[in-house]
Amino acid sequence: MVLPLIASTFITVFLAELGDKTQLATVALSGSSNKPLAVFLGSSAALVFASLLGALAGGSVARYVPEIILKSVASLGFIAIGIRFLWPAFTSDDRSKD
Repeated sequence: MVLPLIASTFITVFLAELGDKTQLATVALSGSSNKPLAVFLGSSAALVFASLLGALAGGSVARYVPEIILKSVASLGFIAIGIRFLWPAFTSDDRSKD
């Protein structure tokens, strides 16, 4: 049965999307327009399309690249993104100068 896979995917994506750029953009667009349903439909369609592209690409790539390599590349990508976001906090010149 695929229900456990559907449930775990839903929970993972739902938690990953909370508070991210997509949700913040949706809040901003909804607040600046008086059409929250239209913003919801557009945002939902974009997320569905992006997820479709990811699922299709992931399925295609997984046929040719071993799982350990895919997981390693994804892990390194997330580490690189984390370092990129944290780097300014450690290299700022605005540290208190006494």
